[in-house]
Amino acid sequence: MMKFYKYQGTGNDFVMIDNRKGVFPKNNETLVAQLCHRRFGIGADGLILLEDDPQYDFRMVYYNSDGRESTMCGNGGRCVVAFAKQLGIIEHETLFIAVDGEHRATIEGDSYVRLQMKNVTEVEEHKGYVFLNTGSPHHVQWVEEVDAVDVKSEGATIRYGELYATQGGSNVNFVSKGEKGFKVRTYERGVEDETYSCGTGVTAVAIALYHIGETDAQQITLHTRGGDLQVAFDRVGEGYENIYLSGSAQFVFDGTIEELKGKE
Repeated sequence: MMKFYKYQGTGNDFVMIDNRKGVFPKNNETLVAQLCHRRFGIGADGLILLEDDPQYDFRMVYYNSDGRESTMCGNGGRCVVAFAKQLGIIEHETLFIAVDGEHRATIEGDSYVRLQMKNVTEVEEHKGYVFLNTGSPHHVQWVEEVDAVDVKSEGATIRYGELYATQGGSNVNFVSKGEKGFKVRTYERGVEDETYSCGTGVTAVAIALYHIGETDAQQITLHTRGGDLQVAFDRVGEGYENIYLSGSAQFVFDGTIEELKGKE
């Protein structure tokens, strides 16, 4: 039997497990996928283990809903900070380690998290799209009206296409400008579908918009299907530093897994 917690950050939802005792079977991809399944499991875009680390407040280990350990997840990072506060590990600020390196974060109240993202050293401009890595790889494509895009179909076409065939695919973001600002929809690899929000995705979109001159703001609010996220950054030389992703990270419910099943 194991206790789990469910969190969501602007509709991007996660199963959280306190694995400081190291009892979760981390190599069991089938089990992780079952726990994330929306029909036969708890249901989530991903699963996050919070673990002890001798040099940091905690370690974040992230799995996509397909069961595979993955690259950085921005909304998951914000949610694990709120989870760490719920567990009493931190109070208002933290320094933790994830797959892409260390992250600083602050939390206001129980749910507003400001997370420092990795520096971006290179932004690739191409005809019709921009590519950059914000802890995870992101393709950013400008469209006339993002609400009219078939994100699952068009995102999958790009994700599995020739552009990223040798890189294991890419996350794909579509962005357009509406009356209230920039709107973003994201196809996430590993979920293989559109998610309500993607933290590393909106971070990539904000930097891409600035880089190509669509905005001169270095603090941008992005509108996703699950809510609004704020991205702030500094342009330093040819790259971007002091990048922060901010928004809500909310506890939804908790429960117990009676029996851990799944093939090794």
